[in-house]
Parts: sequence; structure tokens; C-alpha cells
Amino acid sequence: MVALAVFQSVAAYAQPSTVIDVPTRPGVTVRYLWQSPQQPKAVVILMVGGNGGVRLGADGSLGGMGGNFLARSRAQFVQQGLAVALMDAPSDRQVAPFLGGFRQTPEHMADIKALIADVRQRSQRPVALVGTSRGTQSAAAAAIALSDSGGPDALVLTSTILTDPQSRAVPKMALEQLRIPVLLMHHQQDGCKHCAFADLPALREKLPADHAVRLYEGGNNVGDPCEAMAFHGFNGLEARVVQDLSTWLIAKLAP
Repeated sequence: MVALAVFQSVAAYAQPSTVIDVPTRPGVTVRYLWQSPQQPKAVVILMVGGNGGVRLGADGSLGGMGGNFLARSRAQFVQQGLAVALMDAPSDRQVAPFLGGFRQTPEHMADIKALIADVRQRSQRPVALVGTSRGTQSAAAAAIALSDSGGPDALVLTSTILTDPQSRAVPKMALEQLRIPVLLMHHQQDGCKHCAFADLPALREKLPADHAVRLYEGGNNVGDPCEAMAFHGFNGLEARVVQDLSTWLIAKLAP
């Protein structure tokens, strides 16, 4: 594990932010941006949607996906008492299509397992995977694949991929194997064809009976319905969604 840079966080009471490279597979590393309050209550590994190409620079700059709901809201998680690890694509996937066609592979699972281990050791706190849009495919697949060893302590799915003709949508996964707390967060007006609110029951039927759900309406809806500034990305609702997520997670993992 190599820390590349330390710089001031936007949260005044937080520790300086750090860019970290974690060895995951032979010759491969995964870079993540670490931001934490002085005494975090838990850790969230943020998995962006789209192609997953954050292109995180050594100075903490984001070369891509900066407008993604989770990426643009990362400081708000810190303000809620959570440490944040914003995950980039691995070093061998730093050009297009980045995580396209890779999110459910054994290699991606190995990368996520190594990152979970690193942030767990760094924080000595429980770890949750938080995915949004395409990131929910990464998060859910990893929670299942790693359920017996090295997996997360909780799973949060926001704007979940519910249908997908080109790869396995989240409801098609073996979600019944999960034995950790699960939270679904969805906008009832989500206009993305892969995330229609009407398809949410198919997901809920596969999850443990005690999973939690938070639903939203309103906010702002700008541009492509599958992009970050539409209802799909909780535009205008970021503070409320992050607070709801954090409150639930802390109650489950750090009461």
C-alpha cells in the first residue's frame, strides 16, 4: 500500500485527505481517495456508476466521473461521521472502457476484496460498499462473492440497475445469499430505462426480508435521464440522501 499525496480536506474537522494505491493482483493496483473525520464511525467505499473511470490523480483530482452522485457528495459523508474511500478503476483498466464489461469478473472481486481489507485495517471500523447506478452491479456482486471471506459489513444500493440486456442486472444476482444489512435508495421518478421504479419489486423479492428502503421524489431533473444531474443522480437531494444513508448505516454498524 502506497500513500501518494496528502492535502487538506474540505471538511474542517477532518484529517487531511490521502490518495492511496493498494496492490490487488500481480502487477495491478487500485487507487482510492481517502477522506475521514477524526474518529469515523464506519467506512463507506464509494463505487461510481457509468464506466467507473474516476482517473484519480496523485493530487486528489478527478479526471472523470466528478459529477457522479457519490463522487460529488463525498465530503457530505465525512460531515456525517463516516470515512470515505472513493474507488477508481484498477491500474490495468485506466483507458476506455474502464470498468465496462469488468464489474462482475473475478479480477474485480479481487480488487474490491483488497480495498476492503486496506480500509478496514486503516480505520479499524466496519466497512460498507455503496454503489450507485452501474456501481450497484460492482457492489452487489462483490458482497455476494465475498460473503464467506473478506466481504463488507453492509451493502447500500442507490439507483440500482434493475434491468440490463448486456450484463447481469442486480435482481438477477444471488442476493438471497446475503447475510449483511442491505439498504435500497431509489428515486421514484428515475427516468433511466435500466432503473425504473416499477421494476424495484423484482429486486426486493430477492433480498433478505429485513432489508431497508428509502424512496425519494422531487429535486432537479437535468439532461440525460440516466446521468448524474437527472432524478437518477438525486440532483438537489444530495444532503437528504447522504444523511439518510449515514443515519441508517451508523445505526446498523456503529450504534
